[in-house]
Amino acid sequence: MEQNQGFMESEHIGRLMRRYAIPCTISLLVAALYNIVDQLFIANTPELGSYGNAANTVVFPLTVVALAIAVMIGDGCCSFVSMALGGRRIDDAAKSVGNAITASAVSGVLLMAAYLLLSDALLSMFGGSVNAETFAYAKEYLFWIALGIPFYVFGQAMNPIVRADGSPRFAMIATVSGAVVNLILDPVFLYACHWGMTGAAVATVLGQILTAGLELGYLCRMKVVKLSKDSFRISFRIFGRVLTLGLTSFLAQISLVAAMAAINNMLRVYGARDPLFGLEAYAQIPMAVVGIVMKVFQIVISISIGMAAGCIPIAGYNAGAGRLDRVKTLLRLLLLSEAVLGLLALFVVEVFPKALIGMFGAANESAAYTVFAVKAFRVYLCMTVLACVNKATFIFLQAMGKALLSAMLSVVREVVFGVGFALLLPLFFELDGVLYSMPVSDVLTFLLSCGVLLYLHRTVFRSSRIAPV
Repeated sequence: MEQNQGFMESEHIGRLMRRYAIPCTISLLVAALYNIVDQLFIANTPELGSYGNAANTVVFPLTVVALAIAVMIGDGCCSFVSMALGGRRIDDAAKSVGNAITASAVSGVLLMAAYLLLSDALLSMFGGSVNAETFAYAKEYLFWIALGIPFYVFGQAMNPIVRADGSPRFAMIATVSGAVVNLILDPVFLYACHWGMTGAAVATVLGQILTAGLELGYLCRMKVVKLSKDSFRISFRIFGRVLTLGLTSFLAQISLVAAMAAINNMLRVYGARDPLFGLEAYAQIPMAVVGIVMKVFQIVISISIGMAAGCIPIAGYNAGAGRLDRVKTLLRLLLLSEAVLGLLALFVVEVFPKALIGMFGAANESAAYTVFAVKAFRVYLCMTVLACVNKATFIFLQAMGKALLSAMLSVVREVVFGVGFALLLPLFFELDGVLYSMPVSDVLTFLLSCGVLLYLHRTVFRSSRIAPV
């Protein structure tokens, strides 16, 4: 273990961050592209258009539920393994990985069954009833996506565990390989075979199967953690701690589902009151457009999360080894990187919104589609810089074992602010109120994050010197 992991205490922080954060960022970015690639091809399929876009938006929260379960298991295990290795508790690390494998397999199958049995009710819950065409396309898409849920949960849960074992590049390769398959098969199934929503979903599932298969192969030959039959027997002491450490990741995703449910339904309700979008032929446009804006934001936030999640093994190991000086330096570099990312993203969405919406079939839609999309990009994402810094703060707290504090911040952002303002602001600003809910939530959360970072500086890091970068 010393030979494989000792560099965590000695290698320069900047080099370590690049080594882990870049592959992690690419992995999560590619994972985010699964859904947006589907939407890109769907949007440019004439027979699907904005109806297909809206259907994809309706199903998207259900894939996030699966992701929430996966990252709770995977990120929690990643944090636990890193701290266990830093504290020289190798047996506990192996036990946590075995427990995570068992839990991800079981939860994936159960979630698939729930989606297949309750599809109509779930689609209605997330705004699928906006019109008959949207509901039919959403149901078709969900059926095939549900069949792939076990592979999706397993692949997403194992990815951070592979990183914690010291193989961030392999974790990246596994995810990229699946995405490449999806990218190749989408146009084949949609344009050559004319399979419609079924084609987009099947391409996605086949990519997920490949990613899960590659990571399963890695687990049979892990570098640092060595699994045995006993590793797979659930230990409530260890697995309970894994779930606690992964709670922030779970809440960040699952509360996003609650926010999306609120947003989709407010778009349906207040869109119906709009003179234009209240017409049957245009009813799906607000939901389709906001879904696209959220997917673009997901790309940005996936990079943000990737940079922060890539730091989990480094922060966890050094915290476990008592090297808080290195943890402090890592946090400083991470927050600076997140701010730069947010500024770049802000520039793109504010200056090039027409180009962005043009990628999603705007040429095939009415002028109202483009006008509303430009407004949505510029308003909804105007505080992207703060959103990136907030997300990094949540994840870094999790990496340091501050699970409760991290979870509280995440719940306040996504549930109290995210859902609350999505329901409240439309009462005063109607359809525009849905767009205002995002930046207002990010500003208030940033103020809380600053308070938490100040608390860390005064309590945890006060006596820590700055480590060399």
